[in-house]
Amino acid sequence: MDHVDHVLIVDDDREIRELVGNYLKKNGLRTTVVADGRQMRSFLETTPVDLIVLDIMLPGDDGLVLCRELRAGKHKATPVLMLTARNDETDRIIGLEMGADDYLVKPFAARELLARINAVLRRTRMLPPNLVVTESGRLLGFGRWRLDTTARHLLDQDGTLVALSGAEYRLLRVFLDHPQRVLNRDQLLNLTQGRDADLFDRSIDLLVSRLRQRLLDDAREPAYIKTVRSEGYVFSLPVEILEAAS
Repeated sequence: MDHVDHVLIVDDDREIRELVGNYLKKNGLRTTVVADGRQMRSFLETTPVDLIVLDIMLPGDDGLVLCRELRAGKHKATPVLMLTARNDETDRIIGLEMGADDYLVKPFAARELLARINAVLRRTRMLPPNLVVTESGRLLGFGRWRLDTTARHLLDQDGTLVALSGAEYRLLRVFLDHPQRVLNRDQLLNLTQGRDADLFDRSIDLLVSRLRQRLLDDAREPAYIKTVRSEGYVFSLPVEILEAAS
């Protein structure tokens, strides 16, 4: 039997829950709707899902707290699409910092939400989590770092493990697959999130900043990810394919 993607919708607005849930069902997805973080936690204890649509403005723990909680627990690999009622860049930035894979501002067209969900699911399967490995495990070496593409984490020269969010891992993989080549923001956004940038989209700049922090890269004089003025970013070091990851 073919797998039907299961989407969990967490939103305290009953009308939005029902409209979105029904629309996604009509377009081939399985959906479950809950109103808050308590119901979300209870559902996830017994039922795995393929993606979570998570509203920021929720009673009790808000969506940012819940997203951070998901990223720290056993659901860290489950993609999260964040909803915000305010066209506020701060909300979008904080959501991405908490580990959201994408965001959408309310009010939105149901068709756009469906397109975003499908794009997130598609790119998640292009870079599978360590429990569903479809590519050969390997280590990529660069500078003082190694990237384990099976476990999806960084190792420094002393063997210390640095965990990466899904968005951080995808961006690093893009850089490592295209070393010493300038990539503009549109290319990076399309390769990591499957969509084009709008005029005020700073999500890639934020992800680059977060990735530099993971790599202990000085933003003023970066050794790994350099800013190319008016063009984009370049991963400046060569990348070596090391032995297969254990």
